[in-house]
Amino acid sequence: MTVPWWAWAAVLAVIVIMLVVDLLAHRGAHVVRVREALVWSMVWVTLGLGFGAVVWGVWGPEAGGEYLAGYLIEKSLAVDNVFVFALLFAYFSVPRELEHRVLFYGVFGALVFRAIFIAAGSVVLDRFHWVLYLFGAFLLYTGVKMARHAAIEVHPDRNPVLRTMRRIVPTTDRYHGSKFWIRQDGRRVATPLLAVLVAVETTDIVFAVDSIPAIFAVTDQPFLVFTSNAFAILGLRAMYFLLAGAMHRFHYLRYGLAAILVLVGVKMLLADIYHVPIWLSLAVIGGCLVVSVGASLLRPPTGATAEGATEGTAQGTTGPEGAPEVATEGPDEGSGGDPAPARPAPPEPADPQPANRPSADPASDADHPGVAGRGR
Repeated sequence: MTVPWWAWAAVLAVIVIMLVVDLLAHRGAHVVRVREALVWSMVWVTLGLGFGAVVWGVWGPEAGGEYLAGYLIEKSLAVDNVFVFALLFAYFSVPRELEHRVLFYGVFGALVFRAIFIAAGSVVLDRFHWVLYLFGAFLLYTGVKMARHAAIEVHPDRNPVLRTMRRIVPTTDRYHGSKFWIRQDGRRVATPLLAVLVAVETTDIVFAVDSIPAIFAVTDQPFLVFTSNAFAILGLRAMYFLLAGAMHRFHYLRYGLAAILVLVGVKMLLADIYHVPIWLSLAVIGGCLVVSVGASLLRPPTGATAEGATEGTAQGTTGPEGAPEVATEGPDEGSGGDPAPARPAPPEPADPQPANRPSADPASDADHPGVAGRGR
């Protein structure tokens, strides 16, 4: 498969244009409603599938199938990101009208980091074929661990990047609208919103460790790996606002995702023995998603299942000093009775906190979320 330079340029131009359109469409801080999220989800999915049709038409059905398989893998694994982002927002008590701003820059950073990972992965696989088996074994291990580990947790004391930031970056004790930085007492200081952004970015980097090798399992073409990943990630913000409040309903979905990781891991391990046709990969990925989602809808979560999910959430959102309070300033304060999607709420603190405790301040909440999930 030969990809001319102008194809790369065209893809990057489309991505930049769509990011600018999204930024202009959400200039003002506001709570994203389900209807708006649904419309944007349809836009991003149409864009992603439309590009797949272009790949199919220009490079043939094999390349088109590989792109679609990679797109489905990344889109399905992004569900984990959605739930963890909801836990992070609850932990930091992020005002709902600021969530989209964090996710916008989070997605932009994710595109940059994933491009770097994909470029590095392509070079490594091209020079050291045996790394393919390491990727396969890692995906197999991750899938098994995911199936055994039902709850997703965020751990405030396991994020070294945020711990370092807490030590070296002065931070205010409350949100200041949609600003990441402000000037206070003559010096430039960060707001807690910057800590949230760093948490989102580091979380996505952790998740990229298995999603990118999974796409390399269905195609070794860097162009297809990057584009399938990019167009799936572009819709992550809309997916969050669409699904964050309903994640508990899809309690079997993680088993479907685990099965996908195991199967693509096996595919990588058997790559030199048997070439799995792309149509079979698509059928397996689609089948795992349909069965797990269908089972979740046909058999709603019982009291025990819901209780287990709640316990997993509480483990991740409880810091050593309890849940932070919410404090905002100016026109960004609260969202009133807007029917926005629900998100996991941090549990009540075990001990009452002083009234002047900093709200969602990275310097006051013992460290910040690391992530346990997808086998980590």
